[in-house]
Parts: sequence; C-alpha cells; structure tokens
Amino acid sequence: MALSQRLEFRQSQSLVMTPQLMQAIKLLQLSNLDLTTFVEEELERNPLLERANDEPPAGEAPAEAGQFNDSDGGHNDEPGGGPGEAFEPGQEEWMSKDLGTRAEIEQTLDTGLDNVFSEEPAEAAARNAQDVAPTTYTEWGGGASGDEDYNLEAFVAAEITLGDHLAEQLSVAFTGSAERMIGQYLIDLVDEAGYVPPDLGQAAERLGASQQDVEHVLAVLQKFDPPGVCARNLSECLAIQLRELDRYDPAMQALVEHLDLLAKRDIAGLRKVCGVDDEDIADMIGEIRRLNPKPGMKFGSSRLQTMVPDVYVRPGPDGGWHVELNSDTLPRVLVNQTYYSQLSKKIGKDGDKSYFTDALQNATWLVRALDQRARTILKVATEIVRQQDGFFTHGVAHLRPLNLKAVADAIQMHESTVSRVTANKYMATNRGTFELKYFFTASIASADGGEAHSAEAVRHHIKQLIDSEAPLAILSDDTIVERLRVSGIDIARRTVAKYREAMRIPSSVQRRRDKQSALGNILSTAMSDRSRNTEPA
Repeated sequence: MALSQRLEFRQSQSLVMTPQLMQAIKLLQLSNLDLTTFVEEELERNPLLERANDEPPAGEAPAEAGQFNDSDGGHNDEPGGGPGEAFEPGQEEWMSKDLGTRAEIEQTLDTGLDNVFSEEPAEAAARNAQDVAPTTYTEWGGGASGDEDYNLEAFVAAEITLGDHLAEQLSVAFTGSAERMIGQYLIDLVDEAGYVPPDLGQAAERLGASQQDVEHVLAVLQKFDPPGVCARNLSECLAIQLRELDRYDPAMQALVEHLDLLAKRDIAGLRKVCGVDDEDIADMIGEIRRLNPKPGMKFGSSRLQTMVPDVYVRPGPDGGWHVELNSDTLPRVLVNQTYYSQLSKKIGKDGDKSYFTDALQNATWLVRALDQRARTILKVATEIVRQQDGFFTHGVAHLRPLNLKAVADAIQMHESTVSRVTANKYMATNRGTFELKYFFTASIASADGGEAHSAEAVRHHIKQLIDSEAPLAILSDDTIVERLRVSGIDIARRTVAKYREAMRIPSSVQRRRDKQSALGNILSTAMSDRSRNTEPA
C-alpha cells in the first residue's frame, strides 16, 4: 500500500459554541441579582445600550435625538440637529456680526470692557467659589428629598463587625507590639459565631512565637466583649460565660464537661456526674439554656439578601392557575438605533466603525437573549404548575414525582436547559415561596402497585406521623415503615432514617426522653400550682 498526499473537500455539520451562545446559556442559570449586575456592567461597557425606563431630565433633549460632537470643536454639521436649536432667534447672526473696535463696543455697552469681562484668572475665581460656604442643603451634596437619586442609606452608620469590635478592645488590652500581632492574628481566625480553631499550634509556628505566648494572649481575648468569644469549643464558650456570671462551681464545671449527656437528655447520668439532686440539676440546665452558644452572631458579618421571586402563581378566575413573570426582576434595555445612525455618518476611521458595529451586534444580542430567557422561564414555570396542580390545590401531600426529562419533553427542550432555568429561580405561590427545583422530587413506589409517591410528600407524611405521636408511644423507624406501607407507600427503613435525619428529627430514643422530660415538667408545675392553691390563706 503506497502512501501519497492528496487534497479533498468534505462537507459536515457541527455545533459551534460561539461566545454569544455560551453567554446566552450562562444567562439562563443566573439569579435575578446576578443578572442585574451583568446588565449594569453591559450598560457601562456598551454605548449603544440604554435602559428602557430612562427619561431625560427636564430641559434636555430626549435620548433618541442625542447630539454627537466632532473633535473639531463640538459643532454639529446636521441642520437642525445641533445645540443651536436651543438658541434664541437671531442669536447666530449676532455672533457672526462684526462688533467693531474696543471703543465702539464700550460705547454700545455704556461701560468699560474691564467691568464686563473680569481680568481675574479662572483658577482664582474657582478657588473663591469653593471658599464660600454652601447655603442650601443640596450644595452640601445631600440632594433634595424629591430627587430620584436621594439615598437614605447613605446616612446610615457603617455596621460594626465582630472583628472590628475585637480589634478596638485589643488596642487597649495590650501595649506590646508582639502581643498585639498575636492578638490580631487570632482575631482574624475568629468565625462569625465567635469561635477560634481548636488547634492553635500552627499559629505559634507561623508567628514565630511560643505556645505559652499564644495561650496567654488567647486567655486575654476570651475576656473581651461579648462574653464567650474566642472559645475553641462549646464547652469553653459556656465556661467563659459562667465565669463572667460567677456561677462556674465544681458541679457546673462537671455539667459543662459532659454536654453529651445533656444532649441525650440523660438526667440520671448528669445527676451522678455532678453530684446534685433533681432540683439542682434542673436549675443548672436552666442556666445553661440562658447562655449564648454563638456570641459572635450578634454582630452582622454579611448582609443577607432578600429572596425575590421570579414567577408569581395566582388562582385564576376559571379555577386554574395564572402564571406570570415578576417584571421587577427583568432588566429593561433597548438599543439606541438613532445614536448609531448618527455615528455611522460621522465616523471615518475603520477601527471606530468596527468598534461601533460590534457594539451594535452585542447590544442587539443582549436584548434578544434577555427576551428569550424570560420566555423560557415562563414556559418552564407554566409546565411545572401544570404538572404539580395537586400541590397548589391540596398541599404537599399531593406533590407528584417529577424529573427534568418530563418537563423537557413537554416543552420540547433539552434537559440541560430546564436544569439551568430552574437554578436560582423562585416561585411565589399561595403556599409560600419555593425554589423551582423544589418541585422536582424522586419517586417512591406504591405498595399496592398504584401511582408512585413523591419523596417530598413521603417526608411530609413521616413528619406528620412523628408530630402526632404520644409521649408514651414513640414511633420507631420500623413502626413508621409499617404505617407507611398501610398507607400504600413502599419504603425501606434506611430511607425513613435518612429522611428523618434530613429533617433534623432525633431518633426514637431521644424523642422519648425529650417528651417524657417535658411531660414531667408539666406535671410537676401543675402539682406545685395545685398545692399553692390549696394552702390556707
């Protein structure tokens, strides 16, 4: 077989991911906050983009009739399109008229030119204007209350973080530079709850200090406000607060060191460890509950964003459901075609023409991409409402199993597109606000061979069974499995345990202890009230 070179043509089809197509796909999975940020960046970058709700200030020409100034002096060659339209009639003729000599001008004005045109330099005039104190509120930069740009949040004091609060106390507690450096390093390690890492050996190595110096500085930091800050674990945090209250006696120390028994509600074990009676152990537990396990949370470390729904679902007049987009979350941008047409007549350089041509293409693409994104979200949300009609009518118990493929096949889209649309999107309904992914749940087979059940509906059923159990008849996981099978739900015991732990519901042993302890407290309170009422006056 001989090897040779030859030329041949082949025709084939392939999907090319252009940058615009990749950006359009990325827009689908952005939340409304991220989308707003992206559009704001595009408005700053692209001169042909403008907000649809932008209105020109009073006395200015509208955006469609915007002027373009050449570099030769700012004059507009278009008739009737320049700033000369705002001049009074006959003003252009006056400017082009020969005014004569200096003496003729002074005679016409009936005064000297020195009185009309000051010889003072412009810099001195500007400096004198700055020296004059502002006489109105707006001159101070505050703005008028009726102005749209008036921002009340600009007058709000800056929020003090936990790190700033500790740093202020650090500057007072230590005078040595080495101790301050160690203290600042430890403050930087404090998390939002007020804790430092349990192992501080790496801190000593990185700072080149001894472990004793680090422990000494940490002991001082643990006396800072708020009480319990800079602790390495929960026991140490509670111990610091109890020392602050002068309640850290040997019995309380034993209780703090055995918090695992308190979590298990092992009151008998706590009595044995602490060496106290039932009344004392109840008072000690009450004092522990009044402490703050996360002292740093009273300082805001990050500002929480309010969840804004992207879709509204309301009952329709015909008994169905009306689905509409939240127009407040949709950016409104337009392409300024008039501005581009004026530029195209005046730009002579090829590089400038190429720049504005690309800007026009990008602006047109962004407007279409935003419109397509809104249509896709509405289409997916409408299909979700149609599939989960029972949830909106009757509640979580009627939530049907649903996957991405079912919605994608119904609206004739790809599963990946539906997955991107449902990411970071929220739907406001008559039963609350839910993420779109909430309505996609796995299916659990029916015990009698009927229709499958939704995993979310099964979790709701499990929670109802546990909430309705009696204190003396706690349901185990096996008992819950049997009751679910009676209801027609075929589920394994490990699945019940997984759902229960996901809902943060304790085991049957711990629930029995909690409910019996609560029942005992209620009975003891009732007996004390009865004895108080029967005492002779």
